[in-house]
Amino acid sequence: MVLIVILGLPAGWLLAPAFIGPAPVEAPETPAWQQAPASLPARQGLSPLTDSAPVPLPTAVAAQLEPVLKPDGGGTFTGLVQDAFTGQVLFDRGGSENRIPASNMKLLTAVAALRVLGPDARFSTTVIAGPTPDQVVLTGGGDVLLGAGESAPEEVLGHAGLATLAAAAVAALQDAGATGELKVLVDDSLFSGPALNPAWADGDVEAGEVAPLFPLALNSARFDPAVTTGPRPQDSAVTAAEAFAAQLKAAGAAAGLTVATGVGRYTTPETPARDPDVLAEVQSATVGEQVDLMLQTSDNYLAEVLGRMAAAAEGQPASNDAATATVRAQLAELGIPTDTMRLADVSGLALDNQVSARQFAEVVRAITSGADLRLRAALAGFPVAGLTGTLDTRYGDSSTARGAGLVRAKTGTLNSVIALSGYVVDADGRLLVFSFIGNGLTPGSGGNKEALDRAATALAACGCR
Repeated sequence: MVLIVILGLPAGWLLAPAFIGPAPVEAPETPAWQQAPASLPARQGLSPLTDSAPVPLPTAVAAQLEPVLKPDGGGTFTGLVQDAFTGQVLFDRGGSENRIPASNMKLLTAVAALRVLGPDARFSTTVIAGPTPDQVVLTGGGDVLLGAGESAPEEVLGHAGLATLAAAAVAALQDAGATGELKVLVDDSLFSGPALNPAWADGDVEAGEVAPLFPLALNSARFDPAVTTGPRPQDSAVTAAEAFAAQLKAAGAAAGLTVATGVGRYTTPETPARDPDVLAEVQSATVGEQVDLMLQTSDNYLAEVLGRMAAAAEGQPASNDAATATVRAQLAELGIPTDTMRLADVSGLALDNQVSARQFAEVVRAITSGADLRLRAALAGFPVAGLTGTLDTRYGDSSTARGAGLVRAKTGTLNSVIALSGYVVDADGRLLVFSFIGNGLTPGSGGNKEALDRAATALAACGCR
């Protein structure tokens, strides 16, 4: 019963109003992400969440964590636990040491995207008139979650659909008196720099962990939205353009329009005569919704695109170098020290990344604190132990079951790396943030994942006094 009650609450309600800040006065006109609940419902069977709840004793926290936070084979674990209200460090095992963080890197990208772009921003995919009357140009604006069919307004993946875009384009072409055969071109010039990060292992690209980056794609650069493993399209812009051409052909048949076979790439003229006419447009799900999807599914492609879009919004090139620089700058503006960080990408796939558990704990604390209300949009993106996202199949055995439904954390896994960073409300109602990172681990050892889950469960069960 306790678990059911807690899971019935929105993620934001696990934070005390005094902690996340008061509800804005102009609530009706204020975006949902800025609105705080007026009061916190009681949590059946648990103490109410409040900043007056007792802070766990560091010695007691260490007594709970030290026995379980052990590698299965080689390697080491570092970790840091903080009281979310005060920032007091309750556990520190090498918390300031640089570590390969794996997909915990996406927490940093989430912060940058939400701060720079804003949680309510959307990306546009447009069709513009081509350089000749018989051409149209599909223009990528950063939405890589396009669907091939009709737009699905209630969804994040497929929120904007190419069939809807094609129908709108045909209507505009009819109004303009267009007839005959059309050629589809694709403009993917928004991104710059290498489409593939040289820090990524060839095997990871071949396995579909990531693919060459373009500012438009179907299904986050997947052939099938229901299949999230295996090889990806190596040119997602052309793949999307081909799907759009097929929809344009179907929609244009009744209007006397035909579509030429094959698509071409549009080259932006150095001195365009005028701004091209926009024939049709569809918009993505919000950045806040995309951030949540990225955190839940740990999608490397989406993370890299969000990083580049944040850089572009800052007036920088939409490149990997600018994306990592933008992430670093946004963390620094939050007061999180970044001098020791090494950022090779913004998804965590690169082994050259170096971030400490302390820095991750501070990032989670920034998200939960409400000091920057834009970051609250990421709360729902943290996978819930035993229920959602990359934690859905974990926390099922007797040693971790007490953490199910209570631990909310971003996972990270590479061959010899595992990480878990998130937040939990302990048995006394105190909000704690944590980060645990294992490096140099024995590949395939199942006990390493279990060690992290046991540590987070210990925090959830902690009275620790």
